[in-house]
Amino acid sequence: MSSVAAMVFRRCKSLLAPVSSSTSYVLSSSRGVVSTAGYTKKPAAKTKTKPKPKPKAKSDSPAKKTPRSTGIFKVTPVSPVLAQFLGTGETTRTDAIKGIWTYIKSHDLQNPADKREIFCDETLKLIFEGKDKVGFLEISKLLSPHFVKTA
Repeated sequence: MSSVAAMVFRRCKSLLAPVSSSTSYVLSSSRGVVSTAGYTKKPAAKTKTKPKPKPKAKSDSPAKKTPRSTGIFKVTPVSPVLAQFLGTGETTRTDAIKGIWTYIKSHDLQNPADKREIFCDETLKLIFEGKDKVGFLEISKLLSPHFVKTA
């Protein structure tokens, strides 16, 4: 074995050997001799773990959700046309849209080729400004004038 090959082999062997804290190694390089006597191995970096969610306190009664009373969940008076359609003078926007969709589904008013399009019968034409066809994204926009603004 040539001296260069022996030198490379010894260096590789020393690099692959496990390092113990009590053993000191002397490495030779082209710049000189380097000692690792004062070397201490750093502890492995700890991985951050997600904090576990705290268990919620259980009450004796089942959790009752309070109804929201703002935005689209606020009960507001509606126009006489929409009130006659829904059967109530006050409702939330979400309940009004649900009622209209129930009517659309029960009377099969969706376009079979394009489910996003709704054919209006005489009842829906009263609510949707006399339009023959309405896109499903237009429903909430067309219902806005039917909700009376309250202070």
